[in-house]
Amino acid sequence: MGKEGRHIAFYIGSLSKGGAERVFVNLAEYFLAMGYRVTMVTQYQRENEYELPQGIVRILSDITEEETGGRLGNVWRRYRKLRRIFRDIKADLVLSTFGKNNINAILSNLFLPTRVVVSVVADPKEEYPNGLMRILAKTLFYLADGIVMQTREAVSFFSKGLQRRCVILKNSLNPAFVRPRYEGVRGQDIVAVGRMDENKNQKMILEAFARIAGRFPDSRLFLYGNGPLREALREQAERAGLADRVVLPGTVTDVPDRIQKAAVFVLASFTEGMPNTLIEAMSLGLACISTDCPCGGPRDLIEDGVNGFLIPTGDTQALADRLAELLSCPEKADALGRAAARLQDAYRPERVNGEWEAYFARIVGKKWE
Repeated sequence: MGKEGRHIAFYIGSLSKGGAERVFVNLAEYFLAMGYRVTMVTQYQRENEYELPQGIVRILSDITEEETGGRLGNVWRRYRKLRRIFRDIKADLVLSTFGKNNINAILSNLFLPTRVVVSVVADPKEEYPNGLMRILAKTLFYLADGIVMQTREAVSFFSKGLQRRCVILKNSLNPAFVRPRYEGVRGQDIVAVGRMDENKNQKMILEAFARIAGRFPDSRLFLYGNGPLREALREQAERAGLADRVVLPGTVTDVPDRIQKAAVFVLASFTEGMPNTLIEAMSLGLACISTDCPCGGPRDLIEDGVNGFLIPTGDTQALADRLAELLSCPEKADALGRAAARLQDAYRPERVNGEWEAYFARIVGKKWE
């Protein structure tokens, strides 16, 4: 069968700007460019979403206001509508992601010829936070044709039987981050990129910076991103007397251009799957410090002291110490950054997307031969 006859569907809650959504859009664009027929099924359509290129069909699966009824009835109506969508589009394979979407994808494709691949992109304990959800995941995932995980630690969430069916596939780099390492003067700027919320813990980054700021008067802290805690972070900087040295540019589109000359990149999250921002910063050749948080993504990327530093989750002093070490020793920062940049080759889009394509071909089997 030629690739123009192959049909892949993606199923996700929405295309709101986030890590899992970016991965799905990247994959959809790749398969479209390779000649596949591509359908994107989302439950919702939000504001500030990633755009899909022309040629990808998008279908909304949520029930309309006219279709709603009682609460339990709505669950059944959503299931029927989603099943009808998958039955009608007749995709060869559907890839779903995150929490209940995986469960919905499995149930709505029961007894249909479509192959179902589920993906867990965050800590499984958070994607399936209660007893019922965990029982459903650990039972229904046996009915999936494929299970994609992000980290070795995440795989251990499942029983031995399911672990044997899991594969770990990378997230491809945004092409904008595939570039030679910057070799000019770096200065002493510290950068972080991410949604400003409790989990990303920019508060700790700012606290650690405050502890060393007096020793490094030329250093500034740039916190890129937006979110519910942005104003609180601004107020924290003011209380610390660092309003002129802590910069909050908001969400920007030219992240690689803005951070490539930085001295240090920091990820301070309490939990992560496989953090795209850390992959991107390492690929640019930045000296990186990350919390060694569950479910093990930073640990799979960083060999402590070789291509970056790992610190305990929530340890402000450990972060302050590592920041001071790198700012006071540019040679050490340079060595870590050079080692980190070697990651770029493994995460190049053409390589990673090809791995996904080969995996899907194995799942579908003879129909795609």
